[in-house]
Amino acid sequence: MKKVLVTGATGFIGNYVVKELLRSNCKVIASSSHRDKASLKEWFSDVDYRAFDLSDFNTALDYYNFFGKPDILIHLAWEGLPNYKASFHLEQNLPRHFAFLENMIQHGLKSLTVTGTCFEYGMQEGCLTEEMEVYPANPYAIAKNTLREKLQQLEVNHPFSLRWVRLFYMYGKGQNPNSLLSQLSRALENKEEVFNMSGGEQMRDFLPVEKVADYIVKIAMQEKVKGIINCCSGKPVTVLQLVEEYMLQNNKNIKLNLGFYPYPDYEPMHFWGDCSKLNRIFCALRKDQ
Repeated sequence: MKKVLVTGATGFIGNYVVKELLRSNCKVIASSSHRDKASLKEWFSDVDYRAFDLSDFNTALDYYNFFGKPDILIHLAWEGLPNYKASFHLEQNLPRHFAFLENMIQHGLKSLTVTGTCFEYGMQEGCLTEEMEVYPANPYAIAKNTLREKLQQLEVNHPFSLRWVRLFYMYGKGQNPNSLLSQLSRALENKEEVFNMSGGEQMRDFLPVEKVADYIVKIAMQEKVKGIINCCSGKPVTVLQLVEEYMLQNNKNIKLNLGFYPYPDYEPMHFWGDCSKLNRIFCALRKDQ
C-alpha cells in the first residue's frame, strides 16, 4: 500500500485528490493550514491528518520524517489564488515552497508530483505541448515556472523523480465562488433575468475537477512518464459553449449579456493542451491491468 502525502488537502483540487487516493486504497497523509477546516471534510477520519502552515517553515526540521516518510508527495498547496498578478507569488510563495520541497527531497523523498499551470506557456495560442518554450507573463506563472526549474536542477544531484502537472481549466462543486460557473449557478438559483459575462469567444481546455483529480493521482502513481505533463482534455471549447452546455445540463436558461466584461489581459484568446503524454500514461495503465 502506497503512502501518499497531499499538501493543500482542503483546497478545491486537494479535496478531490484525497478522495480519489482513498478509492485507490492508498494510505493518505493529508496536510493543510487549518485543522478546523479539514475536520469538516468527509474523508477526515480516513486519513492521517497533520496541520502545517508553510509560513512556519523551519530549516532545522526534517519534514520527511514529520510527515511519516511518504512514498509519494502530491504538492497542491499554493497561497493567494486567483490573484495571479500579486508579487507575493515570487516574494513569498516561491522561496517557501522550494525550501519545503528541497527539505523533503534532501531527507529522503523519492517521488514528487507538483501542480503547475497552463499560464506558464504565456500568451502563446493554439495547441500547447510540453516541449514548447515557455514565456510566463504574470507573477503566479513566473513563480510556478521558476519552482519547476529549481526542482529540475535538484534532480541532477538527488535521487528523486519529478512529475510537473500543468493544470488547465477545471470546474465543479467547491470551486471559487467568483469563478464563471459559480456565478452562473447563483444567477440561475436566484432566477435572475440576465447574466453578465465576456463575449465568450475565448477558447479554453476544460475538465471537471473529479477528472482532474483522477488524472493527478494516475500521474503520481505511475513510473513510466515523468517530467512536464499537461493535465487537460485536448479539446478546445469556447467559454460560451461551456456556459450554454451548463445551462442545458441543468435544464435552466438565462439571457446572456455578452461583452459586458472585457477579455482578461493575462491569457491569450485561443489555447488548449496537447494530451499525448497523458494518453501514454492511460495506455500504460491499461496494459498493466
